[in-house]
Amino acid sequence: MGTGKRGLIATAVTVVCAVTVLAAPGTAFASPEPSPSATAAPVPDKDLEAVRKKLDTLYHDAAVATDSYNAAEEKAQKQSAAIVELAKKIVKGQKKLDELKKRAGSAAAAQYRTGGMPDEAQLLLSDNPQEFLDGAGRTLQGERAMKGLIGEMTRTQQDLKQYAKDASAQWKQLDANRKAKDTARKKIKKQIAAAEKLQDRLEKKEKERLAALEEAAALKAQTAWLDSGVLDEIKGKASAQGKKAVAYATGQIGKPYEWGAEGPKTYDCSGLTSQAWADAGHPIPRTSQEQWKQLKHVDVKDMRPGDLIIYFHDATHVGMYIGDGAIVHAPRPGRTVTITGAGSMPILGVVRPDA
Repeated sequence: MGTGKRGLIATAVTVVCAVTVLAAPGTAFASPEPSPSATAAPVPDKDLEAVRKKLDTLYHDAAVATDSYNAAEEKAQKQSAAIVELAKKIVKGQKKLDELKKRAGSAAAAQYRTGGMPDEAQLLLSDNPQEFLDGAGRTLQGERAMKGLIGEMTRTQQDLKQYAKDASAQWKQLDANRKAKDTARKKIKKQIAAAEKLQDRLEKKEKERLAALEEAAALKAQTAWLDSGVLDEIKGKASAQGKKAVAYATGQIGKPYEWGAEGPKTYDCSGLTSQAWADAGHPIPRTSQEQWKQLKHVDVKDMRPGDLIIYFHDATHVGMYIGDGAIVHAPRPGRTVTITGAGSMPILGVVRPDA
């Protein structure tokens, strides 16, 4: 990337950091929540800093619950698909069993027509011994075929029982994941409502000061990351698929964050990255935690545009590296997809979808 473009992006990152609240883990806010009052004294900066940390904690907890919700949703979708496939197998197996029973009935009727007489008696009563012997050979073949038919019927019945058992297990898991989704949904709403209530208690000027504190925290982290000289080591170039993923992700800039969303109008953090790579023709896991678990890990110094940076100790946030020390990501409720500094949040590690 040229120095001119590098400078423009670095400037853009600085500006965006100034207006973006970044979810970082913090301590619980134990001080009384400020309440609006026409004559109330301004809230001290130390109390606003406590509010900032409390908001970070609330939104981080909401992100944890969002990952749980997304994981349960992904499992539920897979289980629903598995149940459909099992239902198809059951229908197909039942048709096969019905056909086998029909063939077995025909064979039994043919055997009945011979009178069930022993072979020796049929030979003595036969006018044409050779015809009888030929018929006996066919009868032997028919008996063997009948045994094979009975064996196939038995296997088909066993398969049907197993399909039904598997379907029942999938239904139980589906129900469990629906309950997990519901629990996560309630927790997400609770955390977001608490954060919104906390912010609503602030006066306009206090909100502006809070935004300034958020800006300072983000810039401090990004500056420390850049001062480490990390950009001097990062020289990787995007792959063809990586370029497509970056183009998709940056094309969503300005669209609102919504937990559990995968586009095209709204996104959460992993919804954005998973859809960007799906658009590039390389599907990846839905959640940031599974992206961290399943995708190949690479050193920060080796990362290239399109790689995913996983944040926080519990892998509850993800952004896509776009080069020049910046990422594009969906930050949190109330924010939009944006560009920010790659080092403005605690980095857990980097993964490469198209390794």
